[in-house]
Amino acid sequence: MPGPAAGASVTAQAPAKVNLLLRVGPLRPDGYHDLVTVFQAVSLFEEVTATPAGRWGVSVEAVDGTDVSGVPLDGSNLALRAARALADRAGLDEPVHLHVRKGVPVAGGMAGGSADAAAALVACDALWQLRTGLDGLAALGAELGSDVPFGLHGRTAVGTGRGEHLVPVLTTAGFSWVFVLGTAGLSTPAVYGECDRLRALGGWSDPADDDRLEAVEFAVRSGDPAVLGAALSNDLAEAACSLAPELTRTLRAGQRAGAVAGVVSGSGPTVALLASSAAAAQDLARDLTAVVGAERVRVASGPVPGARVLEAVA
Repeated sequence: MPGPAAGASVTAQAPAKVNLLLRVGPLRPDGYHDLVTVFQAVSLFEEVTATPAGRWGVSVEAVDGTDVSGVPLDGSNLALRAARALADRAGLDEPVHLHVRKGVPVAGGMAGGSADAAAALVACDALWQLRTGLDGLAALGAELGSDVPFGLHGRTAVGTGRGEHLVPVLTTAGFSWVFVLGTAGLSTPAVYGECDRLRALGGWSDPADDDRLEAVEFAVRSGDPAVLGAALSNDLAEAACSLAPELTRTLRAGQRAGAVAGVVSGSGPTVALLASSAAAAQDLARDLTAVVGAERVRVASGPVPGARVLEAVA
């Protein structure tokens, strides 16, 4: 397929993620933790439009009431960092303006910033007609953030290391989700720090040899929501609930409203509730809307593809 015409604007889309499994190893000397996780890409999206400009810049627009007040609009913005990193890698001096339409909660444990970076990489790669390829973009994305490679790949995958090393979980099964957004963001480093603190207080054994990964992989391939619900697991959930006690109340509200199961997504504070079907997800969302308000409830399905170009406009 031919690339966009020179000077075109290119829009790309990348999905949010939910962690079906998140196993957290001990703190490493470099300050990170070894992870074993199972990502699933879900149908909440970020869109990034890259347009040639006289200087680098970024703007942001809220979708479906997403709070974007905490999104940086300077050089620290992850989408802008991604675009500049790709330009540097290609030896280009062609500034762009990025317009980000955010449909993923900010600091919500669903990798919205990483999805921005993934979409920016795909949009700019198409804009500049670089044809870098998925592996090349993912390698660059891993330098920007642990979740960026998954934003590029999408669908369902096992992540190891910091989450950047991916192996696909091949399945044709789909699942229906309801997400309840937190009332305030949680800092990922703070949640990991609380996890370390709680482990130091209570004693802890390395979960590396448990069978949770195999259980989640089997459940995903089975397509049975009840089987997947029984396998959902997140080692950061206790820490996230310690810092934001409302998460425990939200999980209980989801169970009362008929969710198959619930889990804190990543480091929180978004709660992911698994429904038995698409129709059941709509019913669950309606019931939860009456409890927490429509602005905090999102319905989605997964898995969905990773970052891709939506359109190029001359």
